[in-house]
Amino acid sequence: MAGDTLTLTLDSGGDVVIRLRPDLAPGHVERITELANEGFYDGVVFHRVIDGFMAQGGDPTGTGTGGSKKPDLKAEFNSEPHVRGVCSMARTNQPNSANSQFFICLDDATFLDRQYTVWGVVESGMEYVDALPKGEPPRTPGKIVKATVN
Repeated sequence: MAGDTLTLTLDSGGDVVIRLRPDLAPGHVERITELANEGFYDGVVFHRVIDGFMAQGGDPTGTGTGGSKKPDLKAEFNSEPHVRGVCSMARTNQPNSANSQFFICLDDATFLDRQYTVWGVVESGMEYVDALPKGEPPRTPGKIVKATVN
């Protein structure tokens, strides 16, 4: 399982290859893998993209309030810093509420460290994440065309 990658094909022009980190967050990596294999992320938009901060997606409703039908995950907070390219799970104010939404750091956001579960890091294609339309929500949000685990 180690060395697995998640590829997000974005409509902003290319593939974002994310190295999965089951060593940091085995439950979260398992969930992301499961959802990607089920086609859950295909067609889902990045509903919240804040310049210099992060791009958030993974909500099938595109509103920021939805998730999968699977149970919420137990937090797997770790010491991996939230820096540019890091992929982490979104959640509500409840620590054990992560489900399907995630975010990719566009810049260093170390104030999030140990409060959100880091589960991967972008290996290539960060320029496509940078190219996502900005906004909360963006007027025409960027979307995941296909998510595949390799």
